[in-house]
Amino acid sequence: MPHSKTSDPHGFKRRGVLFVLSSPSGAGKSTIARKLLEADSSLQMSVSATTRSMRPGEVDGRDYHFVDLEQFRQMVSDQQFLEWAHVFGNRYGTPRAPVDAMLADGRDVLFDIDWQGAQQLHQIAGGDVVRVFILPPSMEELERRLRGRATDSEEVIDGRMGRAHGEIAHWDGYDYVLVNDDADACFAKVQTILQAERMKRSRQTGLIGFIRKMNPAGPV
Repeated sequence: MPHSKTSDPHGFKRRGVLFVLSSPSGAGKSTIARKLLEADSSLQMSVSATTRSMRPGEVDGRDYHFVDLEQFRQMVSDQQFLEWAHVFGNRYGTPRAPVDAMLADGRDVLFDIDWQGAQQLHQIAGGDVVRVFILPPSMEELERRLRGRATDSEEVIDGRMGRAHGEIAHWDGYDYVLVNDDADACFAKVQTILQAERMKRSRQTGLIGFIRKMNPAGPV
């Protein structure tokens, strides 16, 4: 996909998109998020703060901002998060300041968050938010994918499956719902959604000036 600032030959200034991907664990949102970031230089991942321990290969500030519980609570108290939630015994939150800066600069921000985070983000940022929910083809296929990872215990898999039912129950809180039965096809649909949302009239903040030059005597 072309860079969003060069794909428009008129170069209209626009406001960025807060692009949310949610899905039950194992439905494929992380793979789609990674492919989006690789294909689109104008899209930047929101880096969450978390109280969970760092895993092998992770880098502080790139994968997450790793903080202790006391720091996290202070950030909540200081209203430094756009959204935050408890997930599998840990806390995750989206720092507000870097997202606000990217949005104002016309950059698009990608969020890999659950339905609670998506709801909080929409309540705060409203029209800047685009919410996409990724469904697995079936619960049986979801469980097969989770077992295929060979990284989780039986207890963890059972917990993820139980949580999946709760997450799917909130599908109607999203703007778009896709079934990931073909990874490439689902990715292409997500790309189409992002490009269309970028071109919405409400986000083309430079369009009014262009119209005024074209038709100075007419209404804007």
